[in-house]
Amino acid sequence: MSAQNSKGIQTLLDAEREAQKIVQKDRSKRVKDAKNEAQKEIEEYRKQKDDEFKDFEKKHTSGNKKAEEDANKDAEEQLKTIKEAGNKTGDKVVEDLLRVVTEVKPEVPDRVNAPPKAR
Repeated sequence: MSAQNSKGIQTLLDAEREAQKIVQKDRSKRVKDAKNEAQKEIEEYRKQKDDEFKDFEKKHTSGNKKAEEDANKDAEEQLKTIKEAGNKTGDKVVEDLLRVVTEVKPEVPDRVNAPPKAR
């Protein structure tokens, strides 16, 4: 009878080991599934936050684009005004500069304002 009990105990131990393997395999699968699910949730959250950031960026940079366009338009208008003034009076300015540079009018300096002599 003890051989029969021993064989029955051995069968129970084998069944328990097999059950442990099945449970361990199931746990591993659940952990892997949970990890994959968590990774999907992380990716979805990241995508959501990226979309929110892009929307925020669009709303807040549109004012900068408008200001930049206005500044460029203003700069173009000022350049146009400067070029018109240069075209209108540029020749006279050049003539006046050449006349002042080429016409020498020597003047005797005052002794009071004259620099000291070097020794």
